[in-house]
Amino acid sequence: MKKRIMALALAGSFAATPVLADTIAGVYVGAQAWRSTTEGGFADNNNTANFNLADETQSSGYIAFEHPVPFVPNIKLNYTTLDTEGNTQLDSGFTFEGDLYTADSDVFTGIDLNSTDIILYYELFDNDLVSFDVGINGKYVDGVLSVQDEDSATRGSTDFSGVIPMAYSRVQVGLPFTGLGAYAEGSYLSFDDHKFSDYQIALTYSFIESLAVDMTVQLGYRNIEMDIEDLDNVYADMSYDGAFAGLELHF
Repeated sequence: MKKRIMALALAGSFAATPVLADTIAGVYVGAQAWRSTTEGGFADNNNTANFNLADETQSSGYIAFEHPVPFVPNIKLNYTTLDTEGNTQLDSGFTFEGDLYTADSDVFTGIDLNSTDIILYYELFDNDLVSFDVGINGKYVDGVLSVQDEDSATRGSTDFSGVIPMAYSRVQVGLPFTGLGAYAEGSYLSFDDHKFSDYQIALTYSFIESLAVDMTVQLGYRNIEMDIEDLDNVYADMSYDGAFAGLELHF
């Protein structure tokens, strides 16, 4: 947001389309470590279980490319792990992969998930004080869910994947000449029986600002809520939330 490359030959076309043309040419690369608490569970129908799942440190990495070409959206790719496991004494029964796990059974659950966001967005407003982005996100979710009854030979495992279309927005504010800032970013969906949200808020501090690279640290909170109904034959009602720390480079 500090490196403005203005081309005089294109100034007229930029002025004619101020809400669509990004006036910044640059690449953003970032990584985050996220300590998440996970609640909820899954099944092969809408009677999902409620598992006791461990807190885990998740990872997230992203790259975004912004350009000054009118009408062509900017692009951001974001990869996030959503892995956890735990042992649970079931409060009620549920079915998974056609097998019944009864109430009071002791089960081990493994969740090995990841999500890849492919975000296309426009900067509607952008300066050192405030920026506002809107767009669409194709969130690709895939992974493996597994359950094992500790007292019997009953066990089940399934792979699943699917693309979830979502709306995307980001608002960022800054205090000029201090390096301090904050942002709120999120993707949202409520369609048919699917409900999915993924948002984060953070404070930021740019400790290096130069012509070659900017370096910014982030400290914030992230929350993912998923209520999936029959995505690749999987039903899931789970939430992930917790604090994260990150580092972003802007070239």
